[in-house]
Amino acid sequence: MRSGRAERGFTYIGLLVAIALIGFALAVAGQVTRTTMKREREVELLFIGHEYRHAIARFFRQNHRYPLTLEELVTVDTGGTTPQHYLRRLYRDPMTRAVDWTLLPAPGQGIMGIASSSNKAPLKSAGFDVTDESFEQAQTYADWIFLYDPRGRVGVPIRQ
Repeated sequence: MRSGRAERGFTYIGLLVAIALIGFALAVAGQVTRTTMKREREVELLFIGHEYRHAIARFFRQNHRYPLTLEELVTVDTGGTTPQHYLRRLYRDPMTRAVDWTLLPAPGQGIMGIASSSNKAPLKSAGFDVTDESFEQAQTYADWIFLYDPRGRVGVPIRQ
């Protein structure tokens, strides 16, 4: 009889160890998944930021002024001809999952760029394009500034 009790106790301890190992493995898998998702959102933020930067540049070159609102980039009436689209739609900030961009004012009037409104620290800190070199010094996603300056400066807002 005694050997049966000892075996049941050993099985119970083995089961507890197995459950602990499974829990640890799931925690590690969750962390890896969270990091992967954050990296994917960073790639999305870079893509969307570049889209906004290029849309503002096209708008500026065609209209000789900065857009007053982001909505102006979606549809602009060109006086009876086909409406000009600089963006297909307003993109949401992948870091906050909302259309709550920080708008960077242009000298005088209008919007010359955008930045994320997220104050979280980025994972990516190197390997940026030439136009995004300043992102290597960024402490938060809000420091990733997507700016169009007709004088050729990028990533650094003009002080008024």
